[in-house]
Amino acid sequence: MSALPTLVLASASPRRRELLGGLGLRFTVRAVDLDETPGAEEKPEETVLRLAREKAAARCHPGEIVLAADTVVVIDGELLGKPRDPHDARTMLARIAGREHTVLTAVALEEPDRDRRTVELASSRVRMAPLSEEQIAWYVDTREPLDKAGSYAVQGIGALFVEEIFGNYTNVVGLPLPLTYRLFREWGYELLDFR
Repeated sequence: MSALPTLVLASASPRRRELLGGLGLRFTVRAVDLDETPGAEEKPEETVLRLAREKAAARCHPGEIVLAADTVVVIDGELLGKPRDPHDARTMLARIAGREHTVLTAVALEEPDRDRRTVELASSRVRMAPLSEEQIAWYVDTREPLDKAGSYAVQGIGALFVEEIFGNYTNVVGLPLPLTYRLFREWGYELLDFR
């Protein structure tokens, strides 16, 4: 069997690093700084698919396979990315409190040696507990929401407010592992061979 390409994670997300690290994978982190503004008339699904593709393409070199992802929260058809500031985080949390929203994550792979690229979407629904203004203010003061899509972290303090998840948990964290595993297998790789 030929040597495996080097696995590159094109993401600054500590959550994605933790998920891959939890599988014991060896990988290089090469973060991408892209303008994540949705395009005019672009649906949330189209936005995350495009951003994941662009992240993978931006960090791809020969001898590597690049894994990239993009995650957003969608409510009432509107995309909620990362909050701009604490006020924005409080507004987002008030909007999703006591309601159900959708978490979309696009996963992209790019492998220049074989001139191939793919991207697919995972979707989960999340029901949040009702939250008082005081609870929201307290949570934002922890600073955890400030760099998270939808202003909460399901794997952190935000877990206190997540009543139910319909779909894959790792998708809500930011990297749907079952989808990632399947995409690697479709390309003839076993994900755990990268350990």
